[in-house]
Amino acid sequence: MAKTPKSKNTSGPKRAVQTRASELPSREQLLAALAEQDDIKGKRDLAKVFGIRGDMRRPFKAMLAELEGEGVITRTRKALRRTAALPHVTVLDIPSDADPDNLHAFPAQWNPEEGEMPRVRVLVDAHSRVAPAPGDRILARIDAGDGPVPDYSAKPMKVLDKPRRAQIGIVRMDNEGARLIPVDRKQKEMRIPLGDLGNAADGDLVEVEVKLSGRLMIPRARVTNVIGNPASEGAVSLIAIHSLEIPYKFPNSVIREAEEAKEATLKGREDWRDLPLVTIDPPDAKDHDDAVHAAKDEDAANPGGFVVTVAIADVAAYVRPGTALDREAYLRGNSVYFPDRVVPMLPERISNDLCSLKQGEARAALAVRMVLGADGRKRSHTFHRILMRSAAKLSYQQAQAAIDGNPDDQTGPLLEPILRPLWAAYAAMAKARDHRGPLDLDLPERKIVLDGKGMVADIRIPERLDAHRLIEEMMILANVAAAETLEQKRSELLYRVHDEPSSEKLQALRDFLGSLDISVKKTDAVRASDFNGILHQARKAGNIEQVSEMVLRSQAQAEYAAENYGHFGLNLDRYAHFTSPIRRYADLIVHRALIRALGLGDDGLSEQEATKLPGIAQHISATERRAMMAERETSDRLLAQFLATKIGARFDGRISGVTRSGLFIRLIETGADGFVPASTLGQDYYRYVEERQAMIGERSGETFALGDRVEVRLLEAAPVAGALRFELLTEGRRGNPPSGRRASKGPSRSFGQKGRRKR
Repeated sequence: MAKTPKSKNTSGPKRAVQTRASELPSREQLLAALAEQDDIKGKRDLAKVFGIRGDMRRPFKAMLAELEGEGVITRTRKALRRTAALPHVTVLDIPSDADPDNLHAFPAQWNPEEGEMPRVRVLVDAHSRVAPAPGDRILARIDAGDGPVPDYSAKPMKVLDKPRRAQIGIVRMDNEGARLIPVDRKQKEMRIPLGDLGNAADGDLVEVEVKLSGRLMIPRARVTNVIGNPASEGAVSLIAIHSLEIPYKFPNSVIREAEEAKEATLKGREDWRDLPLVTIDPPDAKDHDDAVHAAKDEDAANPGGFVVTVAIADVAAYVRPGTALDREAYLRGNSVYFPDRVVPMLPERISNDLCSLKQGEARAALAVRMVLGADGRKRSHTFHRILMRSAAKLSYQQAQAAIDGNPDDQTGPLLEPILRPLWAAYAAMAKARDHRGPLDLDLPERKIVLDGKGMVADIRIPERLDAHRLIEEMMILANVAAAETLEQKRSELLYRVHDEPSSEKLQALRDFLGSLDISVKKTDAVRASDFNGILHQARKAGNIEQVSEMVLRSQAQAEYAAENYGHFGLNLDRYAHFTSPIRRYADLIVHRALIRALGLGDDGLSEQEATKLPGIAQHISATERRAMMAERETSDRLLAQFLATKIGARFDGRISGVTRSGLFIRLIETGADGFVPASTLGQDYYRYVEERQAMIGERSGETFALGDRVEVRLLEAAPVAGALRFELLTEGRRGNPPSGRRASKGPSRSFGQKGRRKR
């Protein structure tokens, strides 16, 4: 905190400028005296300074009480002094429950003896370069106002990384007492003195504070909070939820608002309940927020064309700006999907009931009706606010089986009137998609199946069906229509953007592809279709895994933005997320923007929201990255837990990453990721050659490169950290020793290690 100037007088409080006997000192005079004289200890000293006596004492005390109530002065241990001022530039914390439209913050560090912590208004407008959100820590420029009482406001300069309040880990009991296994694999284990264990038991996930003890200042942990037991609760996701501070419990005010919500009526809506829209989702889906329908276009001017309708749950009708539901949805940003649970963006009353397009029940929706030509290209579209009734709830497998000639009792009657027209429209859309040429990087995604105890029962690669592609293509087209409409109406919106690869990443890709004799353009002006050509060459050459991995790494990360710079991967000029407002706040914003732009109700995007779209985009992009990290970490922990009983077993894998410190291996059967340290590679001196993404023996030329198929032995599994360590059993490919031109300067030592060679 900024220091106030102190007087050098050491002979007691100095008499202030004489005030008339009938006058009280002004507020400014009082504050000046407290700031300039550190010998003033209390009211009595201050009264002497200003000559307060007799009838003046009562109003004088009232003035002091008023200043203390405003937080301008503070009393500590009977001492009275002016509250410390905030520096001109300081670090502030914005509470996680702050109103996004009216942000406030508090100093990140504050001495309670300085008095009550000041509340600071955070000023953000449409032109702010930094747009913080609830829960952020910021560096800000402070303005205290012109009056004697500080009226703090802050202009954000930078959003800072916010350190965790506490370290978390799993308690393990042993013969010596207790130890903490940290969740963060970069941290080391610590002992927990039994007196500092609290109510924690073996296997509990806990928060701890770290204290140093003894002459050697050895770190030890003290349990401050027991979070739960992932093993007994069957929820390994608890670890990621708490380590990444993902909100997962709804406040009572949010639950109350959700429970009080009423079903929508026809008021202000078109009646589309007779249109046989159907939902097609995974078989275990609990919410159904999109429905589709297709029919041949009867317009003679559009021979062979189709009318495709996509209806999306009208979440905006229930989640209105400024409500507790809206603030919580914004804070979460999106739903988070784990193998053992879902952390939803909205309470079940909204997501699984009122906004789930249940079969046979009237539901509010925002629908887009799109007219397609025979070539699958969209000719026109219109948006409608409707009341609909789903004709059927189908799974992908169920719908696909019907099209493939195996209908069941439910899909049999739907086959000709509903399903075949959908597939016919999709066939046309697929032509348009192929002509557009989006990035065709179809990497398999594994699904972890758990048993009743939350343990891994199976790991599957779900079959990729035309039913999946049909829904994806219709959702993409609806998202494009939303972006086009809002641009035409000159409305603010959140785009889903994906930038083209950077020059540096393109050069790294060229270097790598050159080592495989795959030709590539020598220009930075690339399109998604150029990458498809590279992938085609790789398939013919038999090294598609290596090339796919490097093409994926060359891509920028998709995000949300209030400005449009297109979607490189989909090869689209404009794109917005419209199709899943149950689980993404971005889609809810787009719905509100459409409602406002098209005059579909009074619950559209507000002016205040519109000015904050850059900050909203920044925040929900961050929550999306957090969700992806949480999902990945939880999968790693579950797979490490699954493999912990297979120490010493051999597995087939591929090299998924090469660094100076070693090789990352992805097991082919399970998709689990592990590490082989460089020091254990073999009988040579290995160097990391960046342009080849390989470790190469300096004498032998033995090469371990990205994408190579290898056999490994599992040496160690750390389920809490989600880490695996392997021993490499396969010999590398023979090649030329590295020239050293672009090899790593840091050697990867590997001499005389035993046990690697496959016998």
